[in-house]
Amino acid sequence: MLQGNWRRAGRGMLDLFFPPLCIGCRAQVAEPGSLCAACWQTIGFLDGPACTCCGLPFELDPGGETRCAACFADPPAFDRARAVMRYDEKSRGPILALKHADRLDLAPGFARWLDRAGRPLLDDTDFIVPVPLHAARLWHRRYNQAAELARALGRLAAKPVAPMVLKRIRATPSQGAMPSAQARRRNMRGAFKVPTERHPTVAGRAILLIDDVLTTGATADACARALKRAGAEKVHVLALARVVRPLTGPI
Repeated sequence: MLQGNWRRAGRGMLDLFFPPLCIGCRAQVAEPGSLCAACWQTIGFLDGPACTCCGLPFELDPGGETRCAACFADPPAFDRARAVMRYDEKSRGPILALKHADRLDLAPGFARWLDRAGRPLLDDTDFIVPVPLHAARLWHRRYNQAAELARALGRLAAKPVAPMVLKRIRATPSQGAMPSAQARRRNMRGAFKVPTERHPTVAGRAILLIDDVLTTGATADACARALKRAGAEKVHVLALARVVRPLTGPI
C-alpha cells in the first residue's frame, strides 16, 4: 500500500513538470501513451467482424467462424492473427515514431492496446516472441520495436517473453519495398530459424508472435513456419496495426 502511494505521488510530480501528451497531436492528456478524444475518433480500431484466421476485417458480418478467401485458399502457418487498428494515414505517425524515431516511451501505451485487443490470444499463450530484426539492422537501429512491444506486453499480461527463441538468419530488403504479396513471401523465404538449442523451449508450446505492422502476413507466416518446424503446437500473431487496403508511403 505504501509503495503504491509513493508511486502515485511520484507520478503526480512527474506529470506536473512533464504533462503526458497525446501520441497523435501532442495535446495534453490524462495518461502517458494515450490519445486525446479528437485523435481517438480518427483511429480505425479493428473490433468488428473479421476473418477467424488472419483477422482481416469484413465489411459485413458473415456469422460464425468464417475465413477470408485468401486464408481459405492458402491457409497460413500461423493459427490466428489479430491487430489493434488499421494502418493508415492517421495511425502511421505514432507507429513510425516508435519504429524509427526512438520513441520507446510509446511502447507501454501501445502494450495496453495490444492487451485489450489480443486477450483471447494471450489466454491461449505460453510465452511471447517478438519478430526479430537481422543483426545488421538491429545494430543500425539500436533497438527492435517488436521486442519493445513484446516486453511491455509481457509485463502487463504477466506472460514470459523469449526474444532469443527466433532468429532472423538472412538480411532481407524492407517488406514495404516489395511490389506484391507474392514478392513479400519470396523475400521472407528461409529468413527465420529457431536455433537447435531452443527447440526444447518451443516444442509443444503455444506462442504469441508480436510485430508492429501486419501487411500481407508474409513475415508472420515465415516466422510461424520456423516455430512450427521447431515443434511449436500453436503460433498466434498480434500486431499493433494491419494494412487493410493498399497504402502508399513507408511502413
